[in-house]
Amino acid sequence: MKATMEKLEKNTVVLNIEVEPDKVQAAMDQAFKKLVRTAKVPGFRPGKVPRVIFERYYGKQPILEEAFERLVPETYVEAVRELAIEPIGQPEFDIVKMEEGEPLLLKAKVEVKPEVVLGEYKGLEITKPVPEVAEDDVARELEKLQNRYAKLVTVDDGEVQKGDIVTIDYEGTVDGKQFPGSSASDRTVEAGMGFLSKEIDDILPGMKIGETRETTMRLPENYHASEVAGKEATIKVTVKGIKRKEVAPLDDEFAKDVSEFDTLEELKANTREKLQKEAEERAEAAVRNGLLEKAVTNAEVEVPEVMVERQAESLLDEQLSPIRDQGLTAEDYFRLTNSSRERMLEDLRPQAEFSVKAELVLDAIGKAEGLTADEDEVDKEIETLAQYYRQDKGELKKALEERGALDGIRRTLVRQKAVQFLVDNANIKEVKELPVVAP
Repeated sequence: MKATMEKLEKNTVVLNIEVEPDKVQAAMDQAFKKLVRTAKVPGFRPGKVPRVIFERYYGKQPILEEAFERLVPETYVEAVRELAIEPIGQPEFDIVKMEEGEPLLLKAKVEVKPEVVLGEYKGLEITKPVPEVAEDDVARELEKLQNRYAKLVTVDDGEVQKGDIVTIDYEGTVDGKQFPGSSASDRTVEAGMGFLSKEIDDILPGMKIGETRETTMRLPENYHASEVAGKEATIKVTVKGIKRKEVAPLDDEFAKDVSEFDTLEELKANTREKLQKEAEERAEAAVRNGLLEKAVTNAEVEVPEVMVERQAESLLDEQLSPIRDQGLTAEDYFRLTNSSRERMLEDLRPQAEFSVKAELVLDAIGKAEGLTADEDEVDKEIETLAQYYRQDKGELKKALEERGALDGIRRTLVRQKAVQFLVDNANIKEVKELPVVAP
């Protein structure tokens, strides 16, 4: 096989492929053996029709077409490997010439990964926060722990307070008529914590069991029931039950109940240590992300639309995965969030575009700096994956090889090394600051 390449506009190329006559002949012989098994020619049993009779009855075209189907995939893959290109889309094939006893002349038009013109990526300047955990941070974390292990006590006679677990019925109307999604029974929410609309959150505190209150709210312009979208709705809320968190006091007994420590001081010290580690990890991540953003901004690359669309689909699938795990469909989620697949894909587009560009830039840095992933590193990554998915390492590696996924692991490892290269070659200025503890 011979292959040459010519570049068209942007990142599209045409491969000119020539396949030797003997390979064409072998493919045609195999094609005939397949077709003759089901050929129906008067006077002959299936599979026993001589080729000359077959061609007289059906013509040569079926054999040529079947041979083409056999030759093209392996020939295309071989040409891609020989020319060292990375296709990002499906090729369009054009037969220039295919005849028995002659070379197959084939053109394949395909989009490939675009070229990246790297800008400045060594010696990038960035500020790294050096966080110090404050006592207030530790106190807030212990308060969360108290709330996590709090007991729920039923309130029979009293008013709703912020943070109470409240069971409610609500009903909405527009111009006196109910509308889709406007009512619910026995809905449980944490009062005043933003799980419902602000308008409902505002009226819940102070309500008693059996009490009903009304509020008005403007429905979103993208509300799933288009006939009421953007209109003012009246919402009637009835409180049916109140439960209040009863938190344990912060003492040694609390520490023993919720942790492996015997004293509150030990629990505090461990909490401070975890917060410090988390803050430092966030600071390091901020440096990596900041340097990558700078390297991407400094580079020149035209991101192909097909790669952006594919990445947006992947990001959306990641978002929907936990939804599916809860037994909901994507359509359920779109309805509950007053959205649609098209709208979410459009919202994810900027993130997808940056993600693709970042990968292309990291690949280019890896190539420029000669970064590679050896087999030991690949095996270590497979071992980590095997432990995560609770699979045998050997079986997982075999499955990944069969799917052609090992190259993807190598690319990921090289990209990680490229990010570390940015960090190792950056001018990082450390600045002490108190961290904002992650919620």
